[in-house]
Amino acid sequence: MENSMKTAFAAFAFLLAASAAACNTVEGVGEDVGAAGTAIENTANDNK
Repeated sequence: MENSMKTAFAAFAFLLAASAAACNTVEGVGEDVGAAGTAIENTANDNK
């Protein structure tokens, strides 16, 4: 029983770390897409 608890805890810790990494990755992609959109908008405004 104790061995299965250690395995469950290790799996939970791994999933928690993976979730945190995914959150940061998605946030970074969102910032990149936002910056690209702003650049396109600025270029369009400059060429009116």
